[in-house]
Amino acid sequence: MATMESLIGLVNRIQRACTVLGDHGGGGEGSLWEALPSVAVVGGQSSGKSSVLESIVGRDFLPRGSGIVTRRPLVLQLHKTEGGHEYAEFLHAPRKRFTDFAAVRKEIADETDRITGKTKAISNVPIHLSIYSPHVVNLTLIDLPGLTKVAVEGQAESIVQDIENMVRSYVDKPNCIILAISPANQDIATSDAIKLARDVDPSGDRTFGVLTKLDLMDKGTNAVDVLEGRQYRLQHPWVGIVNRSQADINKNVDMLSARRKEKEYFESSPEYGHLAHKMGAEYLAKLLSSHLEAVIRAKIPSIVAMINKTIDEIEAQLDKLGRPIGGDAGAQLYTILDMCRAFDRVFKEHLDGGRPGGDRIYGVFDNQLPAALKKLPFDRHLSMQNVRKVISEADGYQPHLIAPEQGYRRLIDSSLSYFKGPAEASVDAVHLVLKELVRRSIAATDELKRFPTLQSDIAAAANESLERFREDGRKTVLRLVEMEASYLTVEFFRKLPTEPEKAADKNTPVSDRYQDNHLRRIGSNVSSYINMVCETLRNTIPKAIVHCQVKEAKRNLLNRFYAHVGSKEKKQLSAMLDEDPALMEKRDALVKRLELYKSARNEIDSVAWK
Repeated sequence: MATMESLIGLVNRIQRACTVLGDHGGGGEGSLWEALPSVAVVGGQSSGKSSVLESIVGRDFLPRGSGIVTRRPLVLQLHKTEGGHEYAEFLHAPRKRFTDFAAVRKEIADETDRITGKTKAISNVPIHLSIYSPHVVNLTLIDLPGLTKVAVEGQAESIVQDIENMVRSYVDKPNCIILAISPANQDIATSDAIKLARDVDPSGDRTFGVLTKLDLMDKGTNAVDVLEGRQYRLQHPWVGIVNRSQADINKNVDMLSARRKEKEYFESSPEYGHLAHKMGAEYLAKLLSSHLEAVIRAKIPSIVAMINKTIDEIEAQLDKLGRPIGGDAGAQLYTILDMCRAFDRVFKEHLDGGRPGGDRIYGVFDNQLPAALKKLPFDRHLSMQNVRKVISEADGYQPHLIAPEQGYRRLIDSSLSYFKGPAEASVDAVHLVLKELVRRSIAATDELKRFPTLQSDIAAAANESLERFREDGRKTVLRLVEMEASYLTVEFFRKLPTEPEKAADKNTPVSDRYQDNHLRRIGSNVSSYINMVCETLRNTIPKAIVHCQVKEAKRNLLNRFYAHVGSKEKKQLSAMLDEDPALMEKRDALVKRLELYKSARNEIDSVAWK
């Protein structure tokens, strides 16, 4: 069975380690610090909170004064040592040991002012103080600003509610033990501490009541009914405290002497003599420590479950961020290739429909290309006037005898040249889609996020490949157009009628009527042929683009990059794996938290059950 000191001491060490890593009190739900029980000291202003804490510690170390003195939470961790000197350490000054407790008081005041300024404002940023002494019990206490009912000069009107909200943020937590301080010379029914404790802990299971200033009660009155639980009942016994008088404080009466005087007071008191064995600061410290140990032991299963859950979450985050890389060239090359494969996988998912974006390529073929083909100026190019001009010029001084073949060829050839524009535009449009998919894929590849340099290298290599594929696609679609111009489909023209149409208007000269009809038929024939070619190109241009650009991007996007990377030296590979400093910092923090949680789990297991 673990001893009380070892179990609470372990919790203190874990809480301190949590604090160092930023996983500390006030850090929000779900942290290890929040899961570990501690004691919050609650009371109204001038209720004697500071004196109770100093009595438990056995040292003068807290700032004193009128009004709000405690303006930031003070997380006080007491560590029992086996002999040796007493000393204190602050989290914000970890390499400095304070052996003069007057200097501790000054440091608390200075550190408070550092955040709040020399005002009466408050801050919820805690000060963390550890005291190592053979005269203390292992315990974590949180001294909170004193509750107040009115704002005084220099304070915001919201100060009353602000202090209550801060105190509640601690005592609301189910693992918090509430030390409710009330002065005995005031009616317990009006105690700010008891009122707040009743709100957050109506059953009284987490609340310890402390009565201070018993020696200052009016003559003929006493607090026996309260201390014996008859006036206000709690699940735990009330404890009476006799603080040092102002005269003792002025005379610098040390705390150990004050403890002796307190013990003598109770033992010699006719009202409290029968309760003397469970009164005083020493008894309170042991009572709290004993209860804290019991609470910790009861909470161990839930604490361990919470630790295991957090470990799993941190492991998942580390997997997402990526584990540290080995230092040798082989491990670095493997990492780079693995990152490339991850990117390539995401890129193919975009193209194949697993991710959005690839559908825009189909949009080029189904909408953009047909729309561009419809806009080609064939009506103007095959107008009667232009057909007459081309036909008349085609045979020079010798007019054609049967069919104007040379004129047909010139009309068709000049018409087909218009298809080059939409063909090249389609190539460029698909190229832009592929470039955008590269950008999206790099952004969506979680494994790459930690390597901004490698991201840039992969993007540059991918875009270089896409430029080659675009050039190949451009040459191919232009060849398709040129092939249509190089060899016309003879069967189409052999099926055309050869006789000219008869004139419909008897008043028009026969030669003129024949020429107009003949030219009109030529223009119609060429238009029909061009429409046939247009339908062919509408199908073959997408095929060429997919073959030269899309399929090549899927197969060979990073092939040259792979060959290039394989020839690099270790120094060059290291430069490519220059991680994002923010991600490195985040991973380092996660690794430290993971080590903390695993160490805490192992220590709790070993100490709690041995």
